[in-house]
Amino acid sequence: MKVLLPLLLLAASAQAHYKFPRLTTNSRDNGAVSDVNSPDMRCFQGSVGKATATVVAGDTLGFVASSGIMHFGPCQFYMARVPEGQDINTWEATGNVWFKAGSISAVGSGVLRGDEATWPAYHKKEVSFKIPKAVPSGNYLVRVESIALHLAQNPGGAQFYISCGQINVTGGGSGTPGPLVAFPGAYKANDAGLLWPNSPAKTSYTAPGPVVWEG
Repeated sequence: MKVLLPLLLLAASAQAHYKFPRLTTNSRDNGAVSDVNSPDMRCFQGSVGKATATVVAGDTLGFVASSGIMHFGPCQFYMARVPEGQDINTWEATGNVWFKAGSISAVGSGVLRGDEATWPAYHKKEVSFKIPKAVPSGNYLVRVESIALHLAQNPGGAQFYISCGQINVTGGGSGTPGPLVAFPGAYKANDAGLLWPNSPAKTSYTAPGPVVWEG
């Protein structure tokens, strides 16, 4: 089963910038971030959400974009479990609470290019990942990021388009998700996965952050 959260993606401007401004079920705004040490790396300091989608562990969680992802680079998904007794609408998810639940990264061999053949998420209107079956039941924040690499020739050039949504996972397991990281803190500006030099051409790519926890 696939659960779709309608994640609106603004049309490109004259500079071809784009945004993940709002989950229609989970109102947390976003925009482009270039400073990996900014608190905006968490959820772009969006407005407090008021709706929570119910998702069964093992289901695919999809995000629908209205205009498509306008820059090449990876698209990644993180989850953070809301502690018992905390309000999902106000919990800020600070500290080492996020684990990577999915990543749509570069594919192919030889010279990697800034096109759809290398980047499966590029120009897509829908991106998704599977909720790990072993993830414990409960409330979670879900963080989606599109990392634009078109200006990432030097540290600080990568642009992050981020949004957070709220889900309640049912039918979960007894796994221990990890490794856990913090936003900000998970990335450094000079991480290899945040650089796309003009030369020499890249022949391999590893997305920044921890490995995907598959449960």
